[in-house]
Amino acid sequence: MSIRKRVAVAFILVGLGWTLGYAQSPAPEFMLAIDAPAGQTRVECVSGCRLMGSRDLGNPNAGQMRVYTYGCSGGAVERCTAQAAGWLVRGE
Repeated sequence: MSIRKRVAVAFILVGLGWTLGYAQSPAPEFMLAIDAPAGQTRVECVSGCRLMGSRDLGNPNAGQMRVYTYGCSGGAVERCTAQAAGWLVRGE
């Protein structure tokens, strides 16, 4: 096999491995169930964790964050519920 073919195969394999590895984001280590009065609600990881709204799980463009906010409003709405997925961050 020529050098060009070897280099091309190497690039293809590295690209394929990177694509597969990127697509497999780790599953959350914990889930929080939130029940709060209507309006804006803020959930913050003070130390050692990251959050993501459960509706964003599986979205490759969604990132993990320290502060997760959500809100709801409406005439008959008294309470809002949501879920936040969480990951432990060691050494933080």
